[in-house]
Amino acid sequence: MTLLDTATSVAVEAAELARSSREAAIRDVDTKSSETDVVTAGDLAVEQLVRSRLASLRPGEPVLGEEAGGSVSSGLTWVVDPIDGTVNYLYGFPWYAVSLAAQVDGESVVAAVVEPVSGRRWTASRGGGAFVDGRQLAVSSASQLSLSLVATGFSYGVARRSQQAAGVAGLLGRVRDIRRAGAASLDLCAVAAGWVDGYFEHGLNRWDWAGGALIAAEAGAVVRLPDAESDMTFVAAPGIAEELLGVLTETGLADL
Repeated sequence: MTLLDTATSVAVEAAELARSSREAAIRDVDTKSSETDVVTAGDLAVEQLVRSRLASLRPGEPVLGEEAGGSVSSGLTWVVDPIDGTVNYLYGFPWYAVSLAAQVDGESVVAAVVEPVSGRRWTASRGGGAFVDGRQLAVSSASQLSLSLVATGFSYGVARRSQQAAGVAGLLGRVRDIRRAGAASLDLCAVAAGWVDGYFEHGLNRWDWAGGALIAAEAGAVVRLPDAESDMTFVAAPGIAEELLGVLTETGLADL
């Protein structure tokens, strides 16, 4: 079984568990960084399933997950977000996903992002293109920022959230509109599909972007990932990337 086949099959099984167990899982809810940052029994069960399946299919390979931790090591590491969009999951808003990526020396080489509700399977391999349900993806041909749809997300911390809101107020007059759907992996996939023209967000963790960023890159997007200088994840169609980065800098959204 190839790495991509492994990622896809495990993510599909995990997504089915998330879907089928949701009603029971959301009765057991805890919080993490703030009262609005939640974790459900579903998050924990899905990650445990992923770890168990990978231990069987790929014994000895390390796993970094949102709930049980881990670290990225040299060589191959699996990176899992068991339910990306947990607040959406809690409320029954159908924009959430299981994201699973294999990284080699910290860079994603395969990715599978699976939506439990719709069943959509977003996949990519380094140099092999990006696909949704077998259909190859390509970013939009947007070339004018004022006519572009841009997605973003907000921090769970009140102070940073307020700064982001002020910056977005300045951005609104420079783009067609803004979308905030609440699941980073799917926002990245939306850029890959041309459903939005760009996406940016601060404060994401590796499991938030490891799968979706590869899918966006393989669909032709300009991708900038968090590094020592900035914790912003930025993905956009090539025709607007430079202009969007400039506006984010002008409005203070690039350096929060």
